[in-house]
Amino acid sequence: MFNVTKKSMQWGEETLTLETGKVARQADGSVIATLGETSVMANVTFARQQKPGQDFFPLTVHYQEKYYAAGKVPGGFFKREARPTEKETLTARLIDRPIRPLFVPGFKNEVLVMCTVLSHDLVNDPDMVAMIAASAALTISGAPFRGPIAACRVGFEGGDYVLNPTVDDMQDLRLNPEQRLDLVVAGTKDAVMMVESEAYELSEEEMLGAVKFAHEQIQPVIDLIIDLAEDTAKEPFDFQPVDYSDLSAAVKSAGEKEMRAAFAIADKQERTAAVSAARDTIKAALTDEQKDDANLGSALKKLEASILRGDVVKTGTRIDGRKTDEIRDIVAETGILPRTHGSALFTRGETQGLVVTTLGTGDDEQFIDALHGNFKSNFLLHYNFPPYSVGEVGRVSGPGRREIGHGKLAWRALQAVLPASTDFPYTIRVVSE
Repeated sequence: MFNVTKKSMQWGEETLTLETGKVARQADGSVIATLGETSVMANVTFARQQKPGQDFFPLTVHYQEKYYAAGKVPGGFFKREARPTEKETLTARLIDRPIRPLFVPGFKNEVLVMCTVLSHDLVNDPDMVAMIAASAALTISGAPFRGPIAACRVGFEGGDYVLNPTVDDMQDLRLNPEQRLDLVVAGTKDAVMMVESEAYELSEEEMLGAVKFAHEQIQPVIDLIIDLAEDTAKEPFDFQPVDYSDLSAAVKSAGEKEMRAAFAIADKQERTAAVSAARDTIKAALTDEQKDDANLGSALKKLEASILRGDVVKTGTRIDGRKTDEIRDIVAETGILPRTHGSALFTRGETQGLVVTTLGTGDDEQFIDALHGNFKSNFLLHYNFPPYSVGEVGRVSGPGRREIGHGKLAWRALQAVLPASTDFPYTIRVVSE
């Protein structure tokens, strides 16, 4: 009944296994990756046709941690998994970043990647297993994916690099003086695709060495995925990029001059209005058939990108008038809100951040209910990106993936230089507007 294919290898101190053919057989690609006793199932499906008017690549990555994987029952009143946790959101973004640029240019069909943690041994973090499983599922799915990729985590302890350190070793890194690095690297056979880290005053040589070490360690994993694909991969999807070169030429001849003049305006709001007017001018010069072409949006984006990037290369001047070696004007002000514990307004060019800090007691610490245990955090950093900050009208809801991801980047940078809770026993909450 089942046509199961399984490939295994020794990776570091654990056995890595890739299995396909038993579950989720209606998905385009389904792989269960197991490292030690941590198992993650990745399923890939993709649409065979592009939606009319689609001018971006609609890739969606979901990462789900099931409490049963660690033998736990979810908290709360309903006792079931609800909205994604911060860890789930960050891991989904982590998987998305290295795989997105590897799809064939011009491919704009919907793609869904779902990674589900089925088992967690509380030793091997499932995020790296999920990335490997997603890469393997994409590779065998037949989607126009120019992978595979693999990923690993690197620690630095006692002057030596550590492949895939344990979950406990990476917990509360700033309180562990022996462990100075939490580095994630994803890459292909020939190149590094993504690097994300939390480091504690390592030298450039040590960081570069860690990246090289990681790229070397993922090579056998890539070979294992290729071995699996040679036995199980589906026929490649026959994708031919849409040829809209004639439409692009018409768009360029109709308004390149106006668009170039619009992008020469230094003031952002005036430039935005001028670009909108240039778009209207171009559309007015096109035929009805060209206006109805589903690729018109892509053709306009192509013209704008060529002007923006081409002019920087040719003239050495950026869109706001700066040379390539000039930075924007920077202004930093503190104490601007009278009743807050701490406040600052940081301005760089036309980008601003209003940041407010609040100090609390130990009772204000955040409780984190994770698969590998329950923890407290006394440093919180929340980043908000409201639509008005870029002059747009948009729906306002809870924090999105982008806000959670950017907030975590700032959190990692700042928490590395915070005093230990034994020296400063307060809860710190920072909010960036």
